[in-house]
Amino acid sequence: MSTEAAASTKPTPEDDGMTWWYRWLCKIAGVLGGISCAISGVWNCVTVNPLNIAAGVWMVLNAFVLFLCEVPFCCQFIEFANAIAARADKFKPWQKAFFYCGMALFPVFLSFSLTTLFGNAIAFATGVLYGLASLGKKGDAVTYARLQHQKQADEEKMTETANGAPE
Repeated sequence: MSTEAAASTKPTPEDDGMTWWYRWLCKIAGVLGGISCAISGVWNCVTVNPLNIAAGVWMVLNAFVLFLCEVPFCCQFIEFANAIAARADKFKPWQKAFFYCGMALFPVFLSFSLTTLFGNAIAFATGVLYGLASLGKKGDAVTYARLQHQKQADEEKMTETANGAPE
């Protein structure tokens, strides 16, 4: 019975505050970012400049990691794909945001060109989407109005006591 209780208290990926459509938006952005990185990375490798080749190889690696983390069924030929995807799903959105944005920025710093910039833009946007998810849901207007009203009432009380009550 204690193992069932321990299993039920473990945080699930659905507890991160993301709605189903936003989760799918992030996954679709990850797939598009992977495709963009793969195509641009291969194109970037067709050169004689070693920094461009290194940036292209990194971009292809980014594409592989994006596919592995976001859509592991595309990597069925890799034995450990499901294990890595399960581990990646346990990350908090801000961790994914930091990881994806960092992965996308490295080739741009390595070799700044239009190919690396536009090739990594969607992968970077995926990180931004996860970063926005980590901020949480927007509050409703009723709660905000109550807080403002309470704050205003507190300020009025403070000004009355600061001005001094009639003695």
